[in-house]
Amino acid sequence: MSHVFNRRTVLGSMTALGSLYAAAPLLAQTTKTIRIGYQKSSTLISVLKLQGTLEKQLAPLGFQPSWHEFTSGLPLLEALNLDNIDFSADVADTVPVFAQAAGAQLTFVAQEAPSPSAQAILVPKDSPIRGLTDLKGKNVGFAKAAGVHYLLITALAKVGLSLADINARYLTPADGRAAFEKGAIDAWVVWDPFLSAARIQSGARVLADGDGLASYQRYYLASTRFAEASPKVLDVVYAELEKAGLWVKRQPKEAAALLGPFWGLDPTIVEQANGNRSYAVRAVTSERLVEQQKIADAFLAEKLLPKPVDALNAPLFKPSTAARAARGSAT
Repeated sequence: MSHVFNRRTVLGSMTALGSLYAAAPLLAQTTKTIRIGYQKSSTLISVLKLQGTLEKQLAPLGFQPSWHEFTSGLPLLEALNLDNIDFSADVADTVPVFAQAAGAQLTFVAQEAPSPSAQAILVPKDSPIRGLTDLKGKNVGFAKAAGVHYLLITALAKVGLSLADINARYLTPADGRAAFEKGAIDAWVVWDPFLSAARIQSGARVLADGDGLASYQRYYLASTRFAEASPKVLDVVYAELEKAGLWVKRQPKEAAALLGPFWGLDPTIVEQANGNRSYAVRAVTSERLVEQQKIADAFLAEKLLPKPVDALNAPLFKPSTAARAARGSAT
């Protein structure tokens, strides 16, 4: 009798196990993925990634995030345009202009309020360069299409110069840091946290930051296809980004301790870098895109864009009432 009981138990267990495995493909099919692209400077998305927030908050919607790192904003939005990712973490205000000129179907999801001191033109501490006019004929490194590209254009224009008056060197942040330390470039235009790292670790001197030159607003974007198909997913992402922004500003040391190991930087550097950013996440409106048009016109004048860009009429995501209520409860 005991033998019969055990056999039936085993057979029953095998049947249950078989049913579980049979259901697994069905479960896998019902879970969708939002492919998120980010950079090292994507602070708020990095916080959400490290804390596992989106995995928890998107699960009820049947979504899970997958994470894809990029060296800078331009290749990030190129991937968005090619449908290799669905959502882009924050990129500098200049980057969407290049994507729009290429015909990319992008929707603006959110904007971080201005952070002009979070990008700057740096020179070595013992450099003879003392003013912007001294950049004439010098080797200046910066990432193409990044916010620092526009900062450099406006800074040079302030003293009657243009990009034609310098030797421009297009470099990723990592390559720019190496070239700067070796003396291969005379000046380096970069953003945080790379900016703060260079200032603290090598004593780099700020020749000019964005104050009065470039507001430096960062944007979160989605492919228009994804924005139209999954607005509830973007509502969740938007709400969590805003909460993360509030947390980073209210808990600076805690945030620096979290991000430091991820960025490979001392928490002191991270805290200084975060102090330069507003992290105030807000909805994008046509009125808040005014500087985008100035950026587009400046790049067109430098013959860096193939055609004019109408930056004021881009597709905009509008957070739902539920998302706004969730944000209100977090404040």
